[in-house]
Amino acid sequence: MKKCVIIGSGLGGLACGCILSKNGYEVTVLEQGFQIGGCLQTFRRGDAVFETGMHYIGGADEGQVLRVMMRYMGIDADVKLSRLDPKGYDVISFLGQHYKMANGKEAFVNTLAGQFPQSREELTQYYDLVKRVASSWAIHSLHQEVDLNTNVEYQTRSVGDVIDQTVSDPLLRQILAGTQLLYAGEKNHTPFSTHALIIDSYDQSAFRIVGGSARVADALATSIRRMGGQVLTRRQASQIECDETQATAVITADGERFPANLVISSIHPANTLQLIDSPLIRPVYRRRIARVRNTPSVFTVYLKFRKDSVRYMNHNLYVYRGNSVWGCENYDDASWPKCLLYMHGCHEEHPEYAQTGEIMTYMSMDDVRPWAHTHIGRRGEDYETLKREKAEAAIEALEYEVPGLRDSIEAYYTSTPLTYIDYTGTPDGSMYGMMKDVQDPGSLNVGSRTRIPNLLLTGQSTTLHGMMGTMAGSLVTCAEVLSYEELFNQLKNV
Repeated sequence: MKKCVIIGSGLGGLACGCILSKNGYEVTVLEQGFQIGGCLQTFRRGDAVFETGMHYIGGADEGQVLRVMMRYMGIDADVKLSRLDPKGYDVISFLGQHYKMANGKEAFVNTLAGQFPQSREELTQYYDLVKRVASSWAIHSLHQEVDLNTNVEYQTRSVGDVIDQTVSDPLLRQILAGTQLLYAGEKNHTPFSTHALIIDSYDQSAFRIVGGSARVADALATSIRRMGGQVLTRRQASQIECDETQATAVITADGERFPANLVISSIHPANTLQLIDSPLIRPVYRRRIARVRNTPSVFTVYLKFRKDSVRYMNHNLYVYRGNSVWGCENYDDASWPKCLLYMHGCHEEHPEYAQTGEIMTYMSMDDVRPWAHTHIGRRGEDYETLKREKAEAAIEALEYEVPGLRDSIEAYYTSTPLTYIDYTGTPDGSMYGMMKDVQDPGSLNVGSRTRIPNLLLTGQSTTLHGMMGTMAGSLVTCAEVLSYEELFNQLKNV
């Protein structure tokens, strides 16, 4: 039996482990931390569970692509979902008005056309374009026959360029880009294809994961173990051993050697290259990976509410405090936070009251760089003071939208870019890994293959982030050894 060693137990690594286990590989997943899951990790304070990364998912209704993938990997029965409001699963607050994103073409167009009646035709054109671009990605649509010309064109055109050419109303342009926090979008840099794939996913359907996204990680790990594989924690990969032609093993920090016929790394590509001392990886490739920008990081306030004090909010609220949804990652002390994403946790299906909420906003690594070489829990009072000040500023900003919120908070906790580094290992605490940039063609071609024939990459940096994006990326990675035709046939027979 062929041995596959997977570095990292994020969604990409665990999904690859499931797929390859189903196809006869003896899989070992190595996780450096105490807890598996990467961005699927949750944490508990008392009876409250908080998400760290995967706050809501799309395309998971019966018959939709993510549901098919979950069933294929054997986890759909173990992961319970709670549907967000189809009439407005995302709400954009901009310049004092609220704008709802509704599921499905008719509802999407009619809802926004109610506020932009002169733009009905353009809204239809925009919606149809999103669908056309999304369907040009074979794994996203699970169709092998796709429009490759559309695929290529909209990978190389920016989201701002396409929206501006499709929609004439300046305000509506802003609203259609109002969920840019989902992908850390930059108007003139982010490909429209990234925007389209994410918008299409949530337009199909939108759900929260009941009990938190760690349920997904646990279900994937259980599936791997059920098929004879193993998922090991506290096993930090320190070296990918290679001979003259290929990778031969993964060595962990404690000196244990895991022989491999196939190695898959689901950690950041730059971190992967640090594990390899081999001429098989050329210096030009190392330089290309090193120069690609990473997406920004995030500051999060985790709110624990007083019992039965806050009605459950069955949508997500994006709040913009300036005159543009773009450029919120660029700020000074006076303007921070320029935007907020406010969500509730889902401890049971369709709860009446929320136990928890989260406020997310951009934060630069530069804000916490003075503490970069310190350890969690031992960063000193100045760091704790900074976090308190930022948390209070974020809560105050949100109170304009949610009056009285502060009175409902029993306790709050915070995370910074340093927290992201501690728990996911991403450089500078990047939310979504490497940024795809239409002005940097090299960033668009970081695929799963490397110059080492049996070393593959997976995870959010290689394809797309989010649950659907990362799981689809895992299928792309595994297709390098199993073939697309074989994987499509297996998915069709789920």
